[in-house]
Amino acid sequence: MSTLQVITVSTRKQRFGPLFAAWFVEQAKQHGKFDVEPVDLAQVNLPLFDEPNHPRMQQYEHEHTKAWSATVQRADAFVFVMPEYNHSAPPSIVNALNYLCLEWAYKPVGFVSYGGLSGGSRGVESLLSLLATLKLVPMVEAVNIPFFGNYIDKDTGILTLDDRQTEAAANMLNELLRWTGALQTLRG
Repeated sequence: MSTLQVITVSTRKQRFGPLFAAWFVEQAKQHGKFDVEPVDLAQVNLPLFDEPNHPRMQQYEHEHTKAWSATVQRADAFVFVMPEYNHSAPPSIVNALNYLCLEWAYKPVGFVSYGGLSGGSRGVESLLSLLATLKLVPMVEAVNIPFFGNYIDKDTGILTLDDRQTEAAANMLNELLRWTGALQTLRG
């Protein structure tokens, strides 16, 4: 079975990403076609890019880079669970992407984005040229959660999403599965 990494992007202390990531991990497990591995960039804790060599050379000097490389290398597909900051992607995911090069290549990536009116979609859009450069294949199918606070109970902190998000997650997982199989030959 292919490995799907669900990457929680937000690293702030007051963050909602883990709620949405836990929900999506459960959706992916119910889908049943991937080995699901949660990854939290707050726990990965990469400093601002600090390798002396270009990532395409894979001559990593720092242990945090070597560990990050091994984590990304074992994945066959990704889902980034991400908010939108100032109509853009959080710096944590830009930094995490830029640390590596070949480890990302020819793997599909989906998005669970959350935010205000746009549901985080502008943050996703801001990543597209970087993803293309790294040869990641972004899925059109996505889970966008506008006005995300409406889905979190203010008293209990419990997240409750509806059938629209569940259906969107299933559609994205099906598409990720197709692309994972197709891109496997390119990773050879």
